[in-house]
Amino acid sequence: MKISRRLALVASLLLATGFSTLPARAQSYPGSALQTVYSSDRIMNAVTTTDTGRVFMSFPYWGGGGSGPTVGELQPDGSMRPFPDASWNDWEHAHDALNSFVRVNAIRIGPDGLLWVVDSGEANVGGNPNPANGAAPKLVAFDPATGRPVHLIVLRQGITRFSYVDDLRFHNNTLILTDAGDPSLILVDLRDGQQRRVLAHQPCVTDERPMRAEGQILMTGNREARIHADQLEISPDGETLYFQPSSGPMSKIATADLENKTLTDAQLNARVKPFYDTPTTGGTAIDGDGNLYVSDVDHLRILKITPEGQGSTFIDDPRLVWGDALWITNKGALWIPAIQLNRTATFQHDGVSRVKLPVSIYAVDAHLKPSRSY
Repeated sequence: MKISRRLALVASLLLATGFSTLPARAQSYPGSALQTVYSSDRIMNAVTTTDTGRVFMSFPYWGGGGSGPTVGELQPDGSMRPFPDASWNDWEHAHDALNSFVRVNAIRIGPDGLLWVVDSGEANVGGNPNPANGAAPKLVAFDPATGRPVHLIVLRQGITRFSYVDDLRFHNNTLILTDAGDPSLILVDLRDGQQRRVLAHQPCVTDERPMRAEGQILMTGNREARIHADQLEISPDGETLYFQPSSGPMSKIATADLENKTLTDAQLNARVKPFYDTPTTGGTAIDGDGNLYVSDVDHLRILKITPEGQGSTFIDDPRLVWGDALWITNKGALWIPAIQLNRTATFQHDGVSRVKLPVSIYAVDAHLKPSRSY
């Protein structure tokens, strides 16, 4: 089999720069260990839980499947209650960019106990520039007990015309976000509201290789799909940020360096270290021992990667089609939304969705230690 010079070069660079690629032997779970937590005819792109057992989900505008809230709380009878209320979930009619959800891309219970919502606004990813007067991306943090917003941060200062704000993590007074549209990390200082872009267009945040899912290269029209800075996790001790474009590989950097405002982007990039040659990834999680859980959407499995960079298969099953936004509950179960993103109309040559309903969230009761400090 002939190997292209480009692929050979990529392989040699990965070996030379120290990305781990070889799997290690470790405990794995059979597909029969998967339990169905929730199923829906609408695609959910995130799930998060409080330590008291409340369950919140978000449903993207591209998910289809009928009407329903953008952000909802799962009720005991299986229904979905709009959170915090119906008006926040009524952008189509209200067109209130500040007080309603436009395009929610991520939700997460933070270390402060608040429900944080990443709203990408009227942004396009990988296409035309974002509308100049469109709804800006924003972060909203709600008190789950009252439903009242505690923080509302408009992100105009930290974005560009091509930005697509994707996900977030927390480090003390700093919010760290990924920009999947215009490759960069975005740092938001909660003390003064300052927003700044770091590592913009560096290889560690730029999707430079094909995205693969279920054995196929993802295409949008006649072009290969590109999702830049996407997944990120912070180590339980708060000292390391792991991050990557959706197609991998994963890199790491000390959070102290990341937050050092005296470093130039070139100096900061010099402190980025290779961590693991991850495959195309839909979502990640990290446990209290520092192990990372990474969805491999090409091979329908979840990888477990130790802090030392040793990888193994945690679980594999044909139902795990595009595992996204993994979450570890306070009881130690790994929740896996299998959202079938690669089967949606966006990635089909004829524009016809091939999602097989229902879409489900699965759980593996692995008795993991949650990481809640960051």
